[in-house]
Order: sequence, then structure tokens, then C-alpha cells
Amino acid sequence: MQPIGVFGGTFDPIHCGHLRTAYELWQELELAEVRFVPTGSPPHRPRLYASPERRVEMVRAAVADQPSFVVDDREVRRSGVSYSVDTLTELRREFPNRSLCLLLGMDAFLGLPNWHRWRELLSLAHIVVARRPGWRAPSTGPLHEKPAGHLYVHAVTQLEISSTELRSLIIAGRDPRYLVPDEVRRIILETRCYAAQQDRTAP
Repeated sequence: MQPIGVFGGTFDPIHCGHLRTAYELWQELELAEVRFVPTGSPPHRPRLYASPERRVEMVRAAVADQPSFVVDDREVRRSGVSYSVDTLTELRREFPNRSLCLLLGMDAFLGLPNWHRWRELLSLAHIVVARRPGWRAPSTGPLHEKPAGHLYVHAVTQLEISSTELRSLIIAGRDPRYLVPDEVRRIILETRCYAAQQDRTAP
């Protein structure tokens, strides 16, 4: 059976960089599907900008035309802080014999030892790291000491888009066209889900 990719993130908002990375890993690894898992209440961010429901809506709109991309909203529905280890534990119960691949950017991978119960991730899934140009995977460290899971590093086309910079652009009143899918742009403009921050920065 083909592996299942698990791609988590705040997606605040989702953008073309997320989608292209997921698409290239889906092709390269011959994944059955990529599950986009919007974070409910992330432990590493004091607050999010768009509501959980709005972020899920944007992710659904972004992946609607790609049948192998699915939206998994379990972290938004779950109460309390969202931890990847809990999500992977649930998925492992649902797919006991399937290969699960946790898809990470290199920056997230390098911070992995700070994640909640991070060592357990390696017993639940393989870790797939999308390498940005200029980044190199460390050749030593905790991930290399125990063969508890497989680590795969793959170079992907890096679109230099960050959600932080994208929010700043939107808050400044600029159009996010071509940085996000058209349907995501429509939701952002119609719902004004970042309007509170925009109004706060207005003179």
C-alpha cells in the first residue's frame, strides 16, 4: 500500500509554497495522499490570525482540485493544545499497517528536539524533510542515534513565500494574487479575515 503523507501547519494562510512542496513530495514518494492538517491551538504560537474554521475553509479551497490532497481537521476539532504526536498516534490506530510520512520543512526539522514527545514521532511515522536550497541536513545528532524511523531528505522547488510576510502584505492592504490560489484569495478578500489586524495598523 502506498504511504500517506501528513502535512501539518497553521496555514495562516495556506499559500503556493505549501502546495508546491506537498505536490512534489506526493510525486517523488508516490504517496497515496497528502493529508493537510491545520493546527488547532499550536504550542509554539501565542495566537493565530484567521479563525480555525476560516483556515480550514482556505485549505479546503486550496486543495479542491487535487484529488490526492485531503483536509484532516481533527486538530481543529480537538480541544486543548495541538501536538503532532497525538495526531500521528490517532492516524497509526486508524492505519495500523500503512506507512505514514510526516512532511516537514528543514527549519521545522532542525527544531524537532523541542517538540512535545518528539522521540515518539519516529516510532509512529517516517520523517520526510523538504530541503530548501542552501540548507543541509545535520549529519549527527539525536535523529541519527537510533534506527527508530526512517529519515528522508528531498530537495524541492522553493517558492520564497512565508505566511508571516504574506499576512503583512495583506494587512498593509496589498493584493495576495499569485501568492495564494485564487479561491483562497477570494476568501481572504471577501471575509476580511485579517481585517482586525489591518484596522489596528491603520493611522
